[in-house]
Amino acid sequence: MRIEDLLIEENETVLGALKQLDTTGHKVLFIAPDGRLKGVVTDGDVRRHLLAGGSLQDNVSAMANYQPISVGCQERRRAKKVIEAHAISALPIVDANGKIVDIEFASGFDIDVSSKVCLPVVMMAGGLGTRLYPYTKILPKPLIPVGELPIAEHIIRRFYDAGCRNFTLVVNYKKSMIKSYFNELDKDYTVEYADEDDPLGTGGGLSLLRGKINETFFLTNCDILVDADFGSLYRFHKESGNDITMVCSLKDYTIPYGVIEHENGVLTAMQEKPHLSFYINTGLYVVEPHVIEKIQPGVFTPFTDLIETVRKDGGKVGVYPVSEQSWMDMGQLEELENMRRRLEEQG
Repeated sequence: MRIEDLLIEENETVLGALKQLDTTGHKVLFIAPDGRLKGVVTDGDVRRHLLAGGSLQDNVSAMANYQPISVGCQERRRAKKVIEAHAISALPIVDANGKIVDIEFASGFDIDVSSKVCLPVVMMAGGLGTRLYPYTKILPKPLIPVGELPIAEHIIRRFYDAGCRNFTLVVNYKKSMIKSYFNELDKDYTVEYADEDDPLGTGGGLSLLRGKINETFFLTNCDILVDADFGSLYRFHKESGNDITMVCSLKDYTIPYGVIEHENGVLTAMQEKPHLSFYINTGLYVVEPHVIEKIQPGVFTPFTDLIETVRKDGGKVGVYPVSEQSWMDMGQLEELENMRRRLEEQG
């Protein structure tokens, strides 16, 4: 990748920065007029800006860090120590005039700068997967392969890499196959099961864990992958005092038609191919254990209904934004193929 690919103008929009971060696959961009390092923008800066009420149409300058860390060419041998000391994902190397001549990445030194967190993980794995028929006529959705691994194992590995070691799968449809797969798997983490007798929904299934989980936990659907710093997500949840935190992905969409507004058959406004940006619920949450007490046992309850119950009872539900490319969904056949392709590209 060229240095130019990681440079961004100060007057670029926050939305433009998000798109560029997605395109490059890195978590950092540099402001460098005429090549001279001036500032840095990370995915965390974008998230904090949006959470503070900032707009996607604001300029990058509104959220940039104008005290970037760098080292000179003669100090390049210190790059690894500097990256570790500051827990940064990328370090620009500058010449005597402050021009960026190279960039060292934490990944190049095999340094993991993401924060770790050891929380229980609950996976809702009991659905019929009707949108993935005919695959789910043979296999339960959690065991549908995406590359060389079933989707459920991809999900578990993401959390495992973040420090999580205890997993609970809420199972129903073809549950014996799911149990057999994980029971026979050579693993250094624990997998337990909560058996649904009848479909209870993504919220109702949690009622089976009443009294069994007594700490903050991650909750995930079994058909999604989210690239996020789970430690950062947990800190945001706790520092915000949330009962539930929803991880939401930015969706950037252009309507491919001209859109009109009218009153009584008279044209009042017209927009050619309007551009929309909005947030989508990814199906990944951080949840406080007392929320489980709000679920009526044995009653089918979507998790979104539980969210509304928490809000009506005065609880706090937060939103943690991630970029569009940070979320992969395989809930339908087309998305399943997209997930397979993207995971192959990631290696």
